[in-house]
Amino acid sequence: MTLSVIGNLAILVMLLLFLYRLQQKHVSFTRRVFSGLGLGVLLGAGLHLLYGSGSPVIAHTVDYLDIVGNGYVQLLQMIVIPLIMVSIIGAILKLSGGSSLGKISAMTIGVLIFTTMLAAGAGILMSNLFGLTAEGLTAGAAETARGAALQHSLGSVEGLSFAKLVQEFIPANPFLDMTGARKTSTIAVVIFSIFIGLSATGIARKKPEIFARFDSFMEVAHAIVMRMVTLVLRLTPYGVLALMAKVVCGANYADILNLLNFVLASYGAIAIMFAVHLLLVSLVGLNPLRFFKKILPLLAFAFTARTSAGAIPMNVQTQTKALGVPEGIANFAASFGATIGQNGCAGIYPAMLAVMIAPTVGINPLDPGFIMTLIAIITVSSFGVAGVGGGATFAALIVLSSLDFPVALAGLLISIEPLIDMGRTALNVSGSVTAGTITSRLLGQTDMSLFNRDEAPVLDGEESAV
Repeated sequence: MTLSVIGNLAILVMLLLFLYRLQQKHVSFTRRVFSGLGLGVLLGAGLHLLYGSGSPVIAHTVDYLDIVGNGYVQLLQMIVIPLIMVSIIGAILKLSGGSSLGKISAMTIGVLIFTTMLAAGAGILMSNLFGLTAEGLTAGAAETARGAALQHSLGSVEGLSFAKLVQEFIPANPFLDMTGARKTSTIAVVIFSIFIGLSATGIARKKPEIFARFDSFMEVAHAIVMRMVTLVLRLTPYGVLALMAKVVCGANYADILNLLNFVLASYGAIAIMFAVHLLLVSLVGLNPLRFFKKILPLLAFAFTARTSAGAIPMNVQTQTKALGVPEGIANFAASFGATIGQNGCAGIYPAMLAVMIAPTVGINPLDPGFIMTLIAIITVSSFGVAGVGGGATFAALIVLSSLDFPVALAGLLISIEPLIDMGRTALNVSGSVTAGTITSRLLGQTDMSLFNRDEAPVLDGEESAV
């Protein structure tokens, strides 16, 4: 380890200690998250300025940043499956069966799919407004390799029909899905948990003593898992600092400038969809500004971590503790939203790629027939997109192969993928929160006294806080 790396790590430790000091002074969670975000940007920019993105010093420093950043994300992923299981089973037990289950599921998925359709339209609109096209783009070694890898991966998604996607949701081996082995593992675990909950309520009358014991067991399991969530969420400011520093210090600013139009168009479409989410929330009688303020810490985490699945624990806590959404609905929305109807990864991104590639194969991207076909394909293919890194690529492969477009051209965007993926992931998570909030409101289950509180959402601290 060189002196430069040691010096960088010393600075990192000092910044982490500063965040810890803020926690000791009981500074609000929201302020600490954004402090971590700002410090991460400053640290990353300083490292980039001193050493350059390709420097060995940067590479060695990032290895240690990953201990804090990726380590935090892995801890979040560790608690995703237990949280989903105990929360959904517990919610069904409180519902006394499936009386409201169908409505909750249908409304949540309906909002996710509807907003994904709108997201595809936003992507098409911004691509055409900015005149994006893949014609004339040149590929370097990294882009060529990426294109070849995408072409090789095409075989795994070709012929993957909607019927087969739905079949992938069915948990043939739920214990395998608990390991996250498949792209649809999260939804499979949700379905398995629903079966457990329904089976338990099915014996409530015939075997009340057994049901009572199981209900008590689930209460204990829920309390333990939620305490675990509390412990992990306390680490959020530290994880955000390390994740943001890694992104900034490793960014290639020359490539970003070369593809600036695509970056601007992407964030333009993302901004449109954030506005759509706020509009939908306002249409069900909720204050959109208060809604946005309360989900800001969650969006900041999703932006830096780039994982919708990893954001599930914080997503659920934000809905239940800040927005007044019942736990069952919050878990359905967060779980479904990590795999179905992702506005950013499954909506905007494939639409923009398709519009860019269309002129290279002789198709007018403004043709109404092409636009309607593209939106329909994106809507169907938005089922089962993984909520971890690579989900957008998987969605793009499905859409481009369905249109018989060359998928290798997507490799040209490899250099700016992390920058755009940050905004896409934040939008994905916003979409799932919006779905849960709307569903809860329409079913009349939102705790309005909690939603209307002006205090920042309390997501960490003492046991009662999470």
